[in-house]
Amino acid sequence: MLSRTLVSLAAIPLILLALPSMAQDAAPQVTFKTTELAPGLHMLEGVGGFGGGNVGLLIGEDGVVLVDDSFPPHTEQLLAAIAEVVSEPIDFVINTHVHGDHLGGNSALSAQGSTLVAHDNVRSRLVKEGMPTPDGPQPAGKEMLPVLTFDDAVTFHLNGQESYVFHVEHAHTDGDAVIHFRTANVIHAGDVFFNGVFPFIDMDNGGSLDGYIAAQKRILEMADDESKIIPGHGPLATSADLKASIDMLESAKKAVGGLLAEGKSLDQILEAKPLADFESQSWQFITTERMIRQLHRGLTSQ
Repeated sequence: MLSRTLVSLAAIPLILLALPSMAQDAAPQVTFKTTELAPGLHMLEGVGGFGGGNVGLLIGEDGVVLVDDSFPPHTEQLLAAIAEVVSEPIDFVINTHVHGDHLGGNSALSAQGSTLVAHDNVRSRLVKEGMPTPDGPQPAGKEMLPVLTFDDAVTFHLNGQESYVFHVEHAHTDGDAVIHFRTANVIHAGDVFFNGVFPFIDMDNGGSLDGYIAAQKRILEMADDESKIIPGHGPLATSADLKASIDMLESAKKAVGGLLAEGKSLDQILEAKPLADFESQSWQFITTERMIRQLHRGLTSQ
């Protein structure tokens, strides 16, 4: 297991991509738990290992829509879980952003005839920079690239659902998409929401602290007490869970910002432990220390 102290924030996407190769024997043990949130609308969660981001699945007589497609090593397990729910092929795959734990299955699914959909910046980054890997960026083949892209928003009218796919600017990355299944009152937030743990804000790929908070607030505005929110990582959430995340981020930003205003250095801020009240949200990749570093970078780069 990689040491917490040796991993930089910039390396997080690479670590996530590297996890299957770090534990090849564990990869086959990953399965996907399927939960029906509304008629024809499901959430799939990786169980038994790092299965990638949470997946959304919309099925019905008009076709099959998948939101994100996990890691490449787990495509077979993901498709097996989907096959238990629906036998028809997947018509559309919507990528919520560029990270490999959310679009790693693109190549396999496009080879099966799925149409890949994402924000303009997702395709642009894949074309210009390729896929991040532990060995550095690797070219993204044509089969991995979204073929339908959008700037602001696009709406799918399938299976009795009005599925509104919209861009939130400079949040987790610069290509984030959130999907609001309006009829079902279900929202897939992608990595704009890590439920119950500190989020990863990928500033090297266009994300920003203020943009992340603004994106969460935008999602909260369209939710109500009955909404079901699929986070990029973590258990199924409610609007109260999202509000708690916003409150945490704003409190954490204020705490670190106050120390910055006093002229404290980053080392002095770390020593002051401004996030002591949120230690329970520390996890393997975004520890409390890394969260403070993210906040510091976000505040000093504005």
